[in-house]
Amino acid sequence: AKPHPKLHDIVVNGKPRQVEGPLITYDQTVRLAYPEGPFDIIYTVAYTNPNGHDGTLAPDQKTPVHDGMEFRVRRTNRS
Repeated sequence: AKPHPKLHDIVVNGKPRQVEGPLITYDQTVRLAYPEGPFDIIYTVAYTNPNGHDGTLAPDQKTPVHDGMEFRVRRTNRS
């Protein structure tokens, strides 16, 4: 029997969410923030990590996920 993946409690755009570790991807954060999409635009994903470094995620990037991380996902305004 495989061990159950650990669930991490995070916050995405102010809403509590649970995700399986050990990594979270740009696509996952976008879908947690905007389940209905659209998915054909670029989002800005910024995170704060209480136990480590703050940073950003670009498309195709991922980061280790930890309890208490906060993600802010917003549409990138293209002028």
